[in-house]
Amino acid sequence: MGGFPLAFAQPLMLLGLVSLPVLWWLLRVMPPRPQRIAFPPTRLLFDITPKEETPSRSPWWLTLLRLLAAALVIFAAAGPIWNPQTAGTVSTAPLTILIDDGWSAAASWDARVRAADELIANADNNRRGVALVPLSEPTRDITILPGGTARVTLRQLAPKPYSIDRVDALPALERFLRATGDSEIVWLSDGVDTGRGNDFTQGLTKAIGDRTLTIYDGGAAPAHALVAAENAAAKMTVKVLRAAAGGPEAGIVRGLDAKGSPVGEAKFLFTPNERETEAAFDLPVELRNDIARLEIASERSAGAVQLLDKRWRRRAIGIVSGTTADTAQPLLASTFYLTRALAPFADVRQGDRGAPQQAITQFLDQKLPMIVLADVGTLSPEIRERLNAWIDNGGVLVRFAGPRLAQAEDDLVPVKLRRGDRSLGGSLTWEKPQRMASFAADGPFAGLPVPKDITVTRQVLAEPNAALASKSWASLEDGTPLVTGERRGKGLVSLFHVSADMRWSDLPLSGTFVEMLRRVVDISGYTSTPGAGVAGETGTETVAPLRTLDGFGAFGPPPSTAKPLSADYRDRATPEHPPGLYGPADGPLAVNALASADRIAPLDFSALKANHASYTNAEPRDLRGILLSTALALFLIDAIIVALLGGAIASLFRRRAVSAMLAVALALGTVTGMPTQVRADQASDDFAVKAVSQTRLAYVVTGNADVDGIVKSGLTGLTLFLAQRTALEAGEPIGIDPAKDELSFFPLIYWPVIPGAPKPPQEAINRIDAYMKQGGTVLFDTRDAVEAPGGPNGESQTPGMQTLRTILSSLDVPELEPVPPAHVLTKTFFLLSDFPGRFNSGPTWVEALPREDTDEAASRPARGGDGVSPIIITSNDFAGAWAMRPDGQPMLPMVPGEPRQREYAFRAGVNIVMYTLTGNYKADQVHAPALIERLGQ
Repeated sequence: MGGFPLAFAQPLMLLGLVSLPVLWWLLRVMPPRPQRIAFPPTRLLFDITPKEETPSRSPWWLTLLRLLAAALVIFAAAGPIWNPQTAGTVSTAPLTILIDDGWSAAASWDARVRAADELIANADNNRRGVALVPLSEPTRDITILPGGTARVTLRQLAPKPYSIDRVDALPALERFLRATGDSEIVWLSDGVDTGRGNDFTQGLTKAIGDRTLTIYDGGAAPAHALVAAENAAAKMTVKVLRAAAGGPEAGIVRGLDAKGSPVGEAKFLFTPNERETEAAFDLPVELRNDIARLEIASERSAGAVQLLDKRWRRRAIGIVSGTTADTAQPLLASTFYLTRALAPFADVRQGDRGAPQQAITQFLDQKLPMIVLADVGTLSPEIRERLNAWIDNGGVLVRFAGPRLAQAEDDLVPVKLRRGDRSLGGSLTWEKPQRMASFAADGPFAGLPVPKDITVTRQVLAEPNAALASKSWASLEDGTPLVTGERRGKGLVSLFHVSADMRWSDLPLSGTFVEMLRRVVDISGYTSTPGAGVAGETGTETVAPLRTLDGFGAFGPPPSTAKPLSADYRDRATPEHPPGLYGPADGPLAVNALASADRIAPLDFSALKANHASYTNAEPRDLRGILLSTALALFLIDAIIVALLGGAIASLFRRRAVSAMLAVALALGTVTGMPTQVRADQASDDFAVKAVSQTRLAYVVTGNADVDGIVKSGLTGLTLFLAQRTALEAGEPIGIDPAKDELSFFPLIYWPVIPGAPKPPQEAINRIDAYMKQGGTVLFDTRDAVEAPGGPNGESQTPGMQTLRTILSSLDVPELEPVPPAHVLTKTFFLLSDFPGRFNSGPTWVEALPREDTDEAASRPARGGDGVSPIIITSNDFAGAWAMRPDGQPMLPMVPGEPRQREYAFRAGVNIVMYTLTGNYKADQVHAPALIERLGQ
């Protein structure tokens, strides 16, 4: 219907709309409403003469309602379909489908697959073969497939995470068309030109000749891209691109860290006819340095993702000068030139006025990743030792020559220097000022253009040796080094053999000086392993793929076609180097779908003689059911209106008043008698009020009356002991069902394990798992320490322990260990060395303490509650030792019955309760003196 997404299966049925005027004339007639007249006997004599009544006309709005219902029935009979499938052609030639499958097609990939599936279905109905041609695979063999095989092949296609070059697919397409002859061609385009788009359209025009071409280029979500992320001094910015200049459009760019956690969001806005805009993250530099991934919210494509590595981090760099001119003439000082050169890509910090060694100490204490020393001469042995240790751990030291360095003897330089400096172009020398000659091919400055306008009039010379050439990063025309460097440990040491101001050369005034410092700052993030541009390596270093992006921008393992690349790679992604992370996990190199200078444009189809179609974003939908239901509702409304106007409903209520009242009473009685959810909610509220009114201990009801009675008595006895010995006045213990009751009200849940008991339902396991992760502690007691067989690991072979293993098999349990002597559980209230219960031979297990030299503590399973172990396991039958009869006597004997065993069992219970309530409070070192005094040490 003229581009409107509506079609009719039986369009001839719409001729029924012509009958609507006739229906208007017929439906406007309506019998008059009966009149109620008083009936006294005398009036009967006067009204005997009959009166002739004529029908009255119905209201216009009622007639309109009836016409609308009739029109809906006619429309429903015509079989309306919303978003109808595109009608197939009557051609018998094979169908060739060209599919754009680069990153720019990912945002609308579902619409593209749906359109291709519809085309294949139409071709299959006409018994035509189908050839699928993904334009990203120029070497793919193009063959004609039956419809079913083509569908399977279509489902195997996926968008590529890089920009495709459509021109490369033209030779294979031309060979196929020459061999096939007549063919209908459909191009499922993404409408984005990432390069050589005009060449492809011109080549396609020649290849297809006079064959029919249809281009799908509208109706799909437009593609966006992120390029040129920059971590500037005040904010991080990234450019957002779109291919076509349309109307206003807004969106959000999200910043994520290396673990995928959100760091911040930035909004972007396209004004009309704008194809490029910017999103800015106004965050502190520490947070901006944590951003490892930028992505456009709600768009799934590799082009909408910008990966960031350490090159995008804004590093803090300390500058120390040894000259007094920096204070007297600040605009001519070396610190002025260095600050201006480093400020665009680093946070520059200058040392406080004073001795250079004080400034160096200050920067070392701040743990800066890079320090620049401008003409700093002799350093004290203590400072040299600290600098050497800092370099070995990954620090980058950049030094500039000057009069002080020329007269000093220092080993914090990459090469051995001759004493004094070399003057060029003076009145007392035959040598002329030297120009830059080259950058080392394996150095960090490789690829930079060699400037011809930079001259050097003075420099410090290096002692010639066999390793000098491998350490030279830049050289002068006479072969002497201008910049040298070497790797030491995990760090770097570099030396510019000229000063950082204009006294010895005009290098600080050039743009090359800025780029050279940028390269040094870049490699400062890759010093934990051999990095690009570090002299001393044979050949260019390469890094292997670590994780790569798919076409939708999701991380996955690298494909088999991915190859290593050079560690200084800065170009866009390619089929051999897909976007993702390369190199070591602790310092990967980021490769993105687009380079910083790349831009996207709309494809120009003007050179092609083609039909144009649009993608449909929804499945076809039959509207007959909706129309018939609406018509039926209108007819019901009409019947009700007629009944009201005719007085039938009023008469019915007068005649059936008693019956209606009885029916209403019966309905109300039925509703009142139905069980309600209110009672269940009231019971749940009563449980919650009881649980939170006082601190209470809880235990799992096992269904065994004897065990449940002992456990309740034991926890009651422990509660009484807590009130006598501590400030905690807990309430009566509560038995719970983990599958039904709320667990978060209780700090500690005691779970007696019965040998052979069935495994709890998964719902109970899930609730226990959530309780443990949210800070709760569950004490599992198998109560069978005396049944453990002899030998190593005998305690793990008891029936109760086997049942406990079954319960824990579905829980996310952390690594466990027996309570170590220094564990906070041994000193939360009483000082204990072990944790006896009714038995004293079983160990007590808690979550293993994290090692102090790792970062695993933040990601351990079920870790929470201020360092409290979420699980405690024992076999000593604590509840049996705590259980007391109403007369105050113990319910069960102790085994082996050592003196004060029951007292220590109660103390163990007190420590466990206090541990769950106070966490690692007693682990604080402020308590160390009191504990040492109590221990007599």
